[in-house]
Amino acid sequence: MKIRITAIRKASYPDLMAKYENPIEHACDVTEGQEWISVDGRCPEGMCPSAWGSMKEFVEALARGEGNFYDGWMKNPLSAMISCNDGFRPVSFYIEVI
Repeated sequence: MKIRITAIRKASYPDLMAKYENPIEHACDVTEGQEWISVDGRCPEGMCPSAWGSMKEFVEALARGEGNFYDGWMKNPLSAMISCNDGFRPVSFYIEVI
């Protein structure tokens, strides 16, 4: 089964970066609207490993035909909204069966 993963929103918290993060040259490359396709629950090429870690269980469940997470959380029961675990620049991803 194919699952589309779409970057819906990318936030940034410069105040937290200034206070807690060591300066880094390269951060997240994900852009809003960017899409990936997972086939049979596998990690799509080019997907951020950290983001994949946050959504992997949901993508795999959708690929197995499961859904309706948390008893009706999403309007579309064959979808989920998951954010990566970057506390400085989190990205929200919409994952859905296609």
